[in-house]
Amino acid sequence: MPEPATPSPYADFIAGLPKAELHVHHVGSASPRIVSELAARHPGTVPSDLDELREFYTFTDFAHFIRVYLAVVDLIKEPEDVRLLTYEVATEMAAQRVRYAELTLTPYTSVQAGVPIEAFVEAVEDARVAAERDHGIMLRWIYDVPGEFGLPSAEETLRYALDHRPEALVGFGLGGPEVGVDRPQFKPVFDQARAAGLHSVPHAGETTGPQTVWDAVRDLGAERIGHGTSAAQDPELLAYLAEHGIPVEVCPTSNIATRAVERLEDHPVGRMVEAGVVVTVNSDDPPMFNTTLTREYEIAADLLRLDERGIADLSRTAVRSSFLDGAGKVQLLGEIDRYVDDYAEGARGVAGGAPG
Repeated sequence: MPEPATPSPYADFIAGLPKAELHVHHVGSASPRIVSELAARHPGTVPSDLDELREFYTFTDFAHFIRVYLAVVDLIKEPEDVRLLTYEVATEMAAQRVRYAELTLTPYTSVQAGVPIEAFVEAVEDARVAAERDHGIMLRWIYDVPGEFGLPSAEETLRYALDHRPEALVGFGLGGPEVGVDRPQFKPVFDQARAAGLHSVPHAGETTGPQTVWDAVRDLGAERIGHGTSAAQDPELLAYLAEHGIPVEVCPTSNIATRAVERLEDHPVGRMVEAGVVVTVNSDDPPMFNTTLTREYEIAADLLRLDERGIADLSRTAVRSSFLDGAGKVQLLGEIDRYVDDYAEGARGVAGGAPG
């Protein structure tokens, strides 16, 4: 994880700020403790020792990250694994004051591992209800197509979405490697998903050029772009995203870890914002990248030179860019506003009570 030269002056404010996360992966959010437990239960290629796990998670490039990610995917073999992982992820997000998250699930890989889709849906829905009851966090699902498995995985994922649709399913995505996995081939599947009322949220432009983002918009009807890092290379594309209000889900630490961006100071998020593109801040696969959503907000505040007002606006933007229902958005935006007001009042109180 990129470390700041100095601690963020807004760390306390960010820690308590009610937040929403729109780009975070189910398996990729497995904490080392949970991965260690799963690895002990299902011995194989993933070490169960915590020190060895940290070394295992030191990525050399994006291809290496994909290999590690899929190795952890292989640990999710039983419905109990799915339920445990989902609830634990929600618990850790809630501890960061994440009040709403659209968690990206990849049911295809779990079903291939032997978990029936009916059991998968029951497990994630049971964990969602329990997490909201116990921690007050609202979860919604995005079904992700693992692009490395080609069109058949997309067709199967669509079938799961249509025939075994969980109550909280809101979106349909496309992840995995971009190189050699052209987005246009998935157009018929995304057309059907959108016709069924699911929102289109593919990854694009993380490790490939702007054309992949154009393909996601034009062929897949993308309503948000996952990563979209290379969009900054194309002023026309940035203008298009801004004009059509298509948000980009930015994940700074992830981009450094997978070498999509060489240095944090070179991250294109500033150019996106200057072009008028809607930007949300996200953690992607936080334990794998040794980060948190709170840390990503600190990084974004530094990159974009934001004060507390601007940081709060990042959180509001995530809520407005989400697929939460209207009443839920009003409720969560109200929470953010109250927090900002209370924090400012507390700061004024401290200043007023300071010795003259």
